[in-house]
Amino acid sequence: MPRSKRSGSGEWEKPFWQQPGWLLSAGFFLVLALLGGFVVFAGDDEDTNAGPGAEATAAPSADPTRSTPSGKQSNGAEDPRPEGCRTDDSDQAVPPKSPADLKWKVYQADLVPVSATAGPLLYDGVVWSCFARTPLGAVLAVHSITSKMSGSEWRSVADRQVAAGPGKDAFMATRSKEADEDAAGAPGSDGTYIGFSMLTYTKDQATAMLLIRIADGKYGTATASVVWEDGDWKLRPTLKGSLTENISFVGGPEGFVLWGGKDGG
Repeated sequence: MPRSKRSGSGEWEKPFWQQPGWLLSAGFFLVLALLGGFVVFAGDDEDTNAGPGAEATAAPSADPTRSTPSGKQSNGAEDPRPEGCRTDDSDQAVPPKSPADLKWKVYQADLVPVSATAGPLLYDGVVWSCFARTPLGAVLAVHSITSKMSGSEWRSVADRQVAAGPGKDAFMATRSKEADEDAAGAPGSDGTYIGFSMLTYTKDQATAMLLIRIADGKYGTATASVVWEDGDWKLRPTLKGSLTENISFVGGPEGFVLWGGKDGG
């Protein structure tokens, strides 16, 4: 059973399938069922994140500030992305299936989905960055960033990949008081990413529901949001500092875009 603690700001300090809301004992699951079968943890009524059921919306393709592989925006301004970070951002449709170039990269005991075209394209230690400004790039950024917030390297990621604002301030203050727990075990042994559903999307913000299959075969979801800041997607916490919310169990993978086969490396 996971050894994580519930902080005052929400269920943030571990990959969400290892958080207190995901305790896997049959007795606890029965309690959830008796409470109505749908439990929301770390809710934040003040936050603007969309909840489950929101429809995905694609931004117009004729964006005057769309980044181009050349290193300049289409309006002639300099692209704020670092050297070596150039992506094709032309496909603004929510992908109906897993991309052909999806691979799996191991981080501690997690398997994280990555794409050679949608990101991450740059690897600086634990910071995996440079995501396409597309729906696929946004959801890959959510997976990459949230998977690294429990271990000893969390601050390096948060400093560079959590959006500035009161939500980040709240997250950093609370996370700093908690112990670091580097995950161990075989990749995917605690739980594994299965797919996603894009709840809202524009070229400036996105909210995705992530689907997890837990080790005992149950399925669950949590939502997280990113915003486009300083030339890349960054995780946007709620105002109370929670990185994920709306954590619940679901019956199966129906209705989600499912990732391709595991070949982490």
